[in-house]
Amino acid sequence: MYAYHQATNELFQRIIKANEKVLPQVIQAFAETIIKDQIIHAFGTGHSHIIGLELFVRAGGLGNVNAFLDSIVMTSEGARRSAEIERISGISKVLWDQHTIMPEDLFLIVSNSGRNAMPIEMAERAKINGNKVIAITSLEQSKKYPTRIAGQKKLYQIADFVLDNCVPSGDGLLNIGGELTGAASTLAGCFLVNLVATEAMKIAAEHGAKLPVYFSQNIDGFNNDSLYKKYENRIKHL
Repeated sequence: MYAYHQATNELFQRIIKANEKVLPQVIQAFAETIIKDQIIHAFGTGHSHIIGLELFVRAGGLGNVNAFLDSIVMTSEGARRSAEIERISGISKVLWDQHTIMPEDLFLIVSNSGRNAMPIEMAERAKINGNKVIAITSLEQSKKYPTRIAGQKKLYQIADFVLDNCVPSGDGLLNIGGELTGAASTLAGCFLVNLVATEAMKIAAEHGAKLPVYFSQNIDGFNNDSLYKKYENRIKHL
């Protein structure tokens, strides 16, 4: 067996065990959001934004997801640039103000370290707005280091529900040639959001909800026009 294959198999099992109490609560929160036709907002910076993107407008994915895709949170305009920006206090408000966020919506915030200003302040802003906040983070790493801005709480201390991605500090599952490698936070986060979303869909379907699920745009005979129209005034990047 390949080392990374074995390590990720073990990681997924740790994730399920570590989150066995909170997972049903998060799944139920997602299910209620689907049933009530509210929006799931997803925010992350750097590689963490990929996990929100995983939920956004994809084949088989939920239509009621709004991912924050502003270039300042991504690495597309410079890796060092985005790393510096996520540490600056106050920028989360600039992004927040560009989205339609109702108090009854659900908020998912992803940050492996949970120590930088933007995800922390986005979580605080969502809480003030009345939103329930779900965090995906590495509790091992987050508890090991202080926040970048003195006096701030860490992401896991703010969120209503905390999903531990069980990724070791430094985001590596392997040691090769004395170097920590085998990044896993993106894989762990995508596993968690797909698990939660599909289990939530099962509950929503059992309650008679019409699931807002996207078709693949590469299968003839289907289109997503009705979902685009339904959510275009509530989701920025449609």
